[in-house]
Amino acid sequence: MSDIISAPEHEAQQVGGSARLLRRIALRLGAAVFVLWGTITVTFLVLAVLPGDRATILLNITSGQVIERTPAELAPINAQYGFDKPIAEQYLHYLSRLLHADLGFSFELQRPVSHIIAEQLLPTFTLAIAALLLAWLIAIPWTLLTAGRHRRLGALGAAVETIMAGLPPYWIGILLLIVFAIDLRWFPVVGGASLWGTVLPAFTLAIPLAGFIGHAIRGEFESRLQQPFVLSARARGMSLAGVRLRHVLRHALIPAITLSGWAIGNLLSGAVLVEAVFARPGLGNVLVNAVSNKDFALVSGIVILISFLYIVINLVVDLISLIIDPRLRGRS
Repeated sequence: MSDIISAPEHEAQQVGGSARLLRRIALRLGAAVFVLWGTITVTFLVLAVLPGDRATILLNITSGQVIERTPAELAPINAQYGFDKPIAEQYLHYLSRLLHADLGFSFELQRPVSHIIAEQLLPTFTLAIAALLLAWLIAIPWTLLTAGRHRRLGALGAAVETIMAGLPPYWIGILLLIVFAIDLRWFPVVGGASLWGTVLPAFTLAIPLAGFIGHAIRGEFESRLQQPFVLSARARGMSLAGVRLRHVLRHALIPAITLSGWAIGNLLSGAVLVEAVFARPGLGNVLVNAVSNKDFALVSGIVILISFLYIVINLVVDLISLIIDPRLRGRS
């Protein structure tokens, strides 16, 4: 009789769990869309209120002469690009173009923004992935060496991670460039996208990230060391190093893997700044030149793309976490 009664209850629980999962997914999707819309709106408003007449800037860029323009010269440009329309109408037209994957046209380079970004995205993405892998290679050995051991050693490990996480990438990049490229000459000052030239930029991004990842691993690692399965494994004759490496570390990596989703998006935006420091090809140099030349379409295109990738990557990680860990589905 109890089986007959419990079967419908079990089915109801499954239906309820699926409904909660779908509700949480819908909320995450809605939040992602809202954040993206907010980013697009802020980007448009910032570029719209910047000092300087956009039609004048466009004419000066295309002609190569920085001079005052007459109203007769500006009128056709304003009409062609809609600069003379109300700001609300310009905004709606801007949104409409983005919905059709039209990022606009670069005034300075005289090419579609999407084509320019497509050419420069690969070096930036390669640098971000290299930095992520390097950060893991730094964080895991450091955690294994210092976590769950003597109190002073653990405190030292945590302190180093905190310092690493707080270092500004821009400062790290300049320091590495001066020491290892200019003084020691171990690496090229301007290495382009070559493997050797990627080392210093990758370390620049990896050092702060290794601090965050190491801190995430350390907390879970030390917690797992107190679990009963550690004593069971030791009782079966497994060495402490084997327990730490094969059992404890495997469980401790889960929070850091989740953190990596945020890290990829953060590295993409950080790579833009680091590329400018090391004069690497990629979105960084393109963005710096676009800002200095007031190429509004190219600036907004790069900002929106980086924001979009950041939001999508974090959304995917959130959804995977919801599917894997049922405990997250009931959290508000």
